This record gives sequence, C-alpha cells and structure tokens, in this order.
Amino acid sequence: MGNLDKDTQARINQWLTNEYDQDTVAQVQKLVDNNEETELLDSFYKELEFGTGGLRGIMGVGSNRMNKYTIGKATQGLANYLLKQFPNQDIKVAVSYDSRNNSQAFGNLVADVFSANGIHVYLFEELRPTPVLSFAVRHFECQGGVMLTASHNPKEYNGYKAYWNDGGQLVAPHDKNVITEVNAIQSVNDIKFDRVEKNITLVGSEFDDIYIAENKKLSIHPEAVQGQKDLKIVYSPIHGTGITVVPKMLKAWGFENVTIVEEQAEPNGNFPTVIYPNPEEDDAMAKAKQKGQELDADVVMATDPDADRVGVAIKTPSGSFQLINGNQIGSLLTYYVLSSKKALGQLKPNDYIVKTIVTSNLFAAIADAHNVKYYETLTGFKYIGEVMTKLLGKENYLVGGEESYGYLVGDLVRDKDAVNSCAFIAEMCAYFKNQGKSLYDVLVQLYLEYGFYKEKLISLTKKGKAGADEIKQMMADLRAELPKTLGGIEVVEVRDYENSEATNMKTGEKSKIELPKSDVLQFITVDGDVISARPSGTEPKIKFYCSVKEKLAFSSEYGQISNRLDDKVEVMMADIIKD
Repeated sequence: MGNLDKDTQARINQWLTNEYDQDTVAQVQKLVDNNEETELLDSFYKELEFGTGGLRGIMGVGSNRMNKYTIGKATQGLANYLLKQFPNQDIKVAVSYDSRNNSQAFGNLVADVFSANGIHVYLFEELRPTPVLSFAVRHFECQGGVMLTASHNPKEYNGYKAYWNDGGQLVAPHDKNVITEVNAIQSVNDIKFDRVEKNITLVGSEFDDIYIAENKKLSIHPEAVQGQKDLKIVYSPIHGTGITVVPKMLKAWGFENVTIVEEQAEPNGNFPTVIYPNPEEDDAMAKAKQKGQELDADVVMATDPDADRVGVAIKTPSGSFQLINGNQIGSLLTYYVLSSKKALGQLKPNDYIVKTIVTSNLFAAIADAHNVKYYETLTGFKYIGEVMTKLLGKENYLVGGEESYGYLVGDLVRDKDAVNSCAFIAEMCAYFKNQGKSLYDVLVQLYLEYGFYKEKLISLTKKGKAGADEIKQMMADLRAELPKTLGGIEVVEVRDYENSEATNMKTGEKSKIELPKSDVLQFITVDGDVISARPSGTEPKIKFYCSVKEKLAFSSEYGQISNRLDDKVEVMMADIIKD
C-alpha cells in the first residue's frame, strides 16, 4: 500500500471504521487485503464532485464512487443548504430515478434523507424521465429536486442530478455552495438516514397526463398531425424511462402508427442489447434502424435511459436509414419552430433561442434569418435553463439545444427533454410530409439556404486518476503552444474560457469573454471553422469538436461537398489531437 498518498490512505482508513455498515467495510477490506492499489486509488483519491451534470460515477465502495454514503452525504449537504436558503418555509423537493441498477434504491435513499430533515418529498412511485422530474419541481412549486441517473453512461455508472426551484440543474452560486455544505459533513453520523413517512407523497402515473396535456398545448401544427396520423414512427427507449411516457405522448398528439422496438422496450439497467445506451452511437440505434427499414418508416427515434436525449434516423433518397447528428436534429427543430411561427405571424420581437458554444453555428444562422435573437452558453443544458430563468417575463424562449442530442421546445421545463422533442420531431415530419418533403429534403434545403455545416466529435476516454492527470496535461500542452494553423488553414482567434479571454492571433489583441469560467479552448480559422477542446464534466473523457462549412449551390453537389468537408475535418483534427 506504499504508493497511495496520505489523503487517499486517510479516506480508506475512515471507511474501515464502524461508522460504515459491515458490508461496506468488508468490501473495502477485501480491496486492501488483495492489494488492489489502482482500484483503491480510483475509489478514494477524491470526493465525487458536481460537474456539468451533477454527481456521476461508477457504482461501488469509496468516496469517489456512487453508493449509499456518497449519495447520503450529497443529499444531506443539499438538505442543509435548502434549509439555510429557505428559512421558516415548508420546503418541498421532487425525486425521480431511471432504469439503472440501484436507481430505485438510491431514489428511496434520497427521499429517506430529505424526509428525515423535515423536508417534504414528492417521490415518483416508478421510474420516470428527467424532464418529468424537472416539470414536477415546477408543478409542485418545490425548492429543489433530485434525479437519479447517469444519463447515457455505461451500465457501471449511476448519477445524481440536483435541481433548484426553477426546475433547472444547479448553477452558480448554488452548485459550489452545495459542494461546500457537502464537504462540511465530516462524519457519516451527520447524515440523517431514517425515513419519515409522513413527509413523503408518492407521485403516480396520473401525473404523466398533466405533463402531456401541457406539452400538447405547445403543438404548432396539430392539423398536420391529423393529416398524417398514420405517419410510420419507430421508437426505442433503449431499456430506459422513455417507455413510460413517449408512447403516451405520441398517442395524445394524434399519432396512431407508432412501433416500439420490443427487444429494447423493457427497462433494464444492464442494457443487454447495446454496448452503451447512448443514441449518439450507431450500435445503440441499430435495432431501431433495422425496424425502420423493415417497416419503411418515416422516422426512427430512440431515447437514452433518462429520456433527456433523443437520436434520430431519417430515410435517404436510396431508402436506407441514416443517423443524423445532434447539430442536424437541433437545426431542423429550430428551423421548424421559427419558420412555422413566422408563417403563422406568431414571431414576437422578444423571442429568442439558445445554443451552447460547441453547438453548430447553423442554429445562429437560422435565428438571424428569422430576425430572432440567439444566446450562447457554456456546455451543459443547465446553462440554457439558467438563461431561461433569467429572462423569464422579459423575453420569450422558443427553442434551444446542444450538439449532444438535447433539445427543448417551449419553456415547460428547464432541462433537455427527449419526450417533448420526440413529439415535435414527429410533428415536424408530418408537417413536411404534407408538403411532399422528407426530413432529408429539408436538411439539404437548410444547407442550400444557410451553408453546408459539417461537424464531428472525437472523444478520448482516459479512466481513473491517471486518466484525469493525462487530460489535464493535454489541455496544458494546448495552452502552452497554441496552433497557428489547423490543416493548413490559418487560426485567427483563440478563445480560452478558463481565462475568460479571446485572443486575436494576428494582432495579439485580447478581449473578455462574458461567460463563467470553464476549461474549454476554441480555435477559429480564417474560414470560420471552429475546433473546441473540452474535458467532459460527467465522464472520464476529453472531447474535441470540429465544425466546418462551405457554400452549397446545388443539391446535386451534396455528396461531393460532404466528402470534401469530411476530409477537411480529418486534417484539422489531426493537427490538434496528439494521442
């Protein structure tokens, strides 16, 4: 055990005391006895921290793992903070959970701790999507909420998304303040685990109807749905929570021909039919695409385990189904909402949309063309929610999204909402089908009108403490030697969000970035290409985003220019990723 640092060893020793239950102590002791230093280091080298998506980690024993004690400590810290922030008030929170292993048990544990602290809990009886939890926080006028999920991470993971009274995930200063409260808890004895039943109200499936009814009011073209009620939709919940609400939502909107991918319909935390339950991945969408092909479907959709992200496959002219990326889905939704509202005379001067800094500028081009304001935020939908809350009553939110398959139409919640998105994607498909257009046709039309934007994301996984150190070093190396060219194209501006500073590479002139600090570097070329480097806040990954564009004059050039942009992305990325 000689290679473990003093702080790590101290945490291990603490977890071997009788403050912890016998089973936990036995598991830690086994790691010590077997001299499993790497596992011990990864499990105890730090406390789990709130990132862009809250608390997230591998399940197991240890301070850096998801378990009874780390979740109990996080909940006690959040409870303490709520009690300080809302003195002399009856505090309410909503709690839900997804289909992951232990999620239901963790959800009940969170309810136990809140209830033991005199806080009233609206606890969902059964698994429900993240956006339904966000909606519940607002509906029940809660001061906070918690969703137990690790979103689209592999099956070993679980997570804890903490929400504030606006229905959005914690942002500054609350995120840091909650961490301070959590870190102030020095002993397991400070955590109140004893459930108080009278402080818990169970929320049943009837709540779905309230959420669905409010969403249905947002429909822009219900007549299009009526005209295409037999639209062939294939949907997969990828073993997650989407099965509980998405089919009901589509039915309520008037869609009568929805086929569920049966092999993936059953909620299951082992996600038996996929490697990762992530609709960004070809593998995760394969069964849905296959079903779409068999049925000659109009659109194929799949949601991740907590149903806040949705992947889409569309039919190409050859009849095959092609996955489209998050930038393309978001651009289509933005165009559908803005162009429809403009045609109906419903656009107002104070309307706006929101995108994140690593999301395609096609969103912005569409907004500009419709004279609609757009805002940019850091990566993470909680920042889009923060803009919505700040502007509530002053400006009117229409639609927002990020490249990682998260969107929201209308302002019913403060998080990305795949249930809401599925309904709007289906409605959009029906609307354009009435005009004799497929979603593929509309996508090409967008490129003809606004420019052909092509994006690629490369994620490098670097696990454990060694991986975290490596990611930190990669960012330090990039900052130490800023590239002057990428793929032979001149870099004209570098934006360092950690230093809140943009640098003109020609003049050396510096300007301030008016966003919170974040470990992100962006390189903008003379052609307007954007490459971003960013360590993930929720996974052991460093992510590189590339967006390039070119004019598309004729639809017949689509394939040729698409290939040319792919080549451009490859050579640019090769200059920035040294792995």
